[in-house]
Amino acid sequence: MRLSIFFLASLVFCLIGGFTSSFDTPNLDNTTLKGKPFNNITLELSLKPFKKNDKTYIQDVAKELFTQWHALLRHTDTVSVMLWTSDGSEILDYKGSLTQPLEWARYIGNPNTNHEVGSGPKALSLHERAYIYMENPPKFTYGDLKYIIQTLKETGRRITGKPILIGATFDPGPEFAKSDFKYKKHPEILGGNAMGHKTMVSCYATLNADQTPYAGFPKGIPANTPFGTFLGRQSQHFLKDLGYDYIWLSNGFGFGVEGWSSTGATFTGTAFQPEKLPDIKAKITNFWNLFRKECPDFQIQTRGTNLSTGADLARDGVDLQQIYGGKYNMLPPPNSPWAALDGDFGLEMVGYMSRMAELPDERYLFRYYTHDPWWVNSPWLDRYGQEPHDIYLPMSVARINAKGEIKLPTHLNFLTADNSYGELPTQVPDEVTPHILKARYDSPTAPGPLVWVYPFEEYHRWAYTQPKRIEEIYYGDWLIRQAINNGFPLNTVVSTRSFQKVITNNPSFFNESVLVSIVPEAGSAYEKQLISFVERGGKVLIYGPADEASETFQQLLNLKNAPALEGEFTLKSSIITDILNQKAPDKIIHAALFSGGGVRSTVASSANDTRVLAQMTQGSHSRDVVWVREAPEWNGGKIAYVRGTNSSKFTGGKLLTPDDPEKLFTGPLLLRYVLKEFGWDYRLDKRDPSVKNPVLTISRGSNGFFLSGYCPNTTLTHRFKLPQGAPLLTGYETELEKGYSVYHLPKAWHRESRFFVEQTDGIISCQEMTSGVEHMKRCVRLTGLKNATVRIYPDDHVSEKDLRVYTNTRYPWKSGSTPFKLGDKKYGKHYVVENVSGELVAFW
Repeated sequence: MRLSIFFLASLVFCLIGGFTSSFDTPNLDNTTLKGKPFNNITLELSLKPFKKNDKTYIQDVAKELFTQWHALLRHTDTVSVMLWTSDGSEILDYKGSLTQPLEWARYIGNPNTNHEVGSGPKALSLHERAYIYMENPPKFTYGDLKYIIQTLKETGRRITGKPILIGATFDPGPEFAKSDFKYKKHPEILGGNAMGHKTMVSCYATLNADQTPYAGFPKGIPANTPFGTFLGRQSQHFLKDLGYDYIWLSNGFGFGVEGWSSTGATFTGTAFQPEKLPDIKAKITNFWNLFRKECPDFQIQTRGTNLSTGADLARDGVDLQQIYGGKYNMLPPPNSPWAALDGDFGLEMVGYMSRMAELPDERYLFRYYTHDPWWVNSPWLDRYGQEPHDIYLPMSVARINAKGEIKLPTHLNFLTADNSYGELPTQVPDEVTPHILKARYDSPTAPGPLVWVYPFEEYHRWAYTQPKRIEEIYYGDWLIRQAINNGFPLNTVVSTRSFQKVITNNPSFFNESVLVSIVPEAGSAYEKQLISFVERGGKVLIYGPADEASETFQQLLNLKNAPALEGEFTLKSSIITDILNQKAPDKIIHAALFSGGGVRSTVASSANDTRVLAQMTQGSHSRDVVWVREAPEWNGGKIAYVRGTNSSKFTGGKLLTPDDPEKLFTGPLLLRYVLKEFGWDYRLDKRDPSVKNPVLTISRGSNGFFLSGYCPNTTLTHRFKLPQGAPLLTGYETELEKGYSVYHLPKAWHRESRFFVEQTDGIISCQEMTSGVEHMKRCVRLTGLKNATVRIYPDDHVSEKDLRVYTNTRYPWKSGSTPFKLGDKKYGKHYVVENVSGELVAFW
């Protein structure tokens, strides 16, 4: 009844002129849309909201879907709806008849278990038995599905004024709908174990003979038919006949066999098997080629795995470089939605960045988890608790392409618009949309303070030409994953190949950033560029083993390799660490299998330009694991080396298990601690090592700094000191302590900082206000200054003549005008006011 009233009211509103025929921006001088628009926004949807197989009801649901999201859809060129109709078996089972009954995802839980739907003991979980989502759900045919697709296209076009695309989905697993094809007729295609033994379809499986006629195989399936051939041909018929525009391959399908686990076809958890890589590469490539031969033109979109480029390559033979280079008209995998389930935002960020370092073209997407239509959870409302950390953190990520352009996601997906009961709660788009738009408004426009120079090409080459380095390939991404989970503020990525082109064309492009890199390949062009960058005054943080380092790069680092050690060590460190109520453990475990080999690194000579900050000792042996070098002839350049210990291992679960922080030191913390050497100092006060650390990103947008965070534990105290001074978060107060700005922050936060102060102590407030002056758009007041140096970072377009600074005065600003000067260019474009006490107001 409530739904009907809404539609009636909407109709009346439209009739009296409340809506135009489109939500496109009116052609008015006073109407502006901030932020870079998306090329495409996708609303993912199951069939559950269509609770009646009635044309009017179907039309009403379509109207509600597009109306709910209209405030966001005006920020895109194209709108898509991706239909989670079944589990992909609707494609496999399709016989070419629109009167064929449709098995669709009308379940909650897993319908492909030993227990029939709705049966079995009450103690069974949803992963062990499924329920029907409503009493007497409607029955659909393929023809009904075609009508739903047509209705979505027509209704969406009418309401949004945008082109509407409809996507089909194929999932390799047992979720969503019953699949006799996968689990009864053709179990030979199963390989992965993500949801039990042999539960996931392998993309490089072959089919046994089957006499059943199918749309693409009217005489049945011949024995040994490659699954890629069958799925491709069936998809071509299905997509064309029903009016789809593209297909989504879900849950790692097409990217190996084991999409969710830290082990796979080439890693057992106890040993790597690099000899299998060429065969697996050929099989995966063969799948893509076979699929494309049968289904040549429909765009492919992909979910990918839950892991990262290097880890996927080393553990499951996923050659992303080969897949990207195949010219398959595909979109790369987005960020994994699993951070919502397990809180592992480091893994989400590493996977997202490593997969976008190189791309098939300039397109990539961000995907956000609003509802789950199968497993009785709506992440925005429950898992996230209506907190936007999984919006602001990944949306602060940017890639730098070979032209030196900051590239943002072109596509935005929502999984899903409906919940497990087929409801479309308006609360979710109403609450989520402002955060998405705010994150887009504040998107990066320049490299962040830390730039990950990702070895995309090197990893893929080493896997086949230097197979002994497969441990190193696996380890690197896991180390960065744990570092991010412990507050390492990394959110900009560029590939080694793109870096070389950018730095050649613009040698100063990364001058405000610290490059984060593995030891470069010996004798490579990248090695030469990295050395030159340091010698010209650049800042570089090197991580990982240096076993294969060239003599030239060893000299740059002042490094020599000793015999490898592993096992338990004592960590001795002079690095300033987080402040704990109890002493942090000084024992650390370095497992060679999970840390790119044993520890071999030592400082070659005790030169005055090199300072050792941390050592690991084992009996009478010691290894230097953190040091910095700053040679006088480098024009201010500095290089830091962190050998790195993964501090996690395989214990039989899906992901590597981190060491107990109360008993063992967490090695990846050293990556954050060493940033103080570059002026980027972020420390925490907490009760003990078991209190989980925050995830932090610092991005640069329109000359400002945007800090975004997620605090698993809000009892923490955060201390910041950046090269420019203590950052002041707009809208907050801080009590300075020893030059640090100190904050107590909520579960999720996203704040701008355009003011930095050098001041020892005192309470400072940084608040937005109105200037009351014509043509001034921003005005910020600082209070509590004591003989402070203030650095001001106005928007990109603001010049010296556009900035106004006043001290200790109020509107109408007839006195108190304060001089300022252009700041040191090594800190970027900014202005400095010195020796300020009391209040300062800046507007532009």
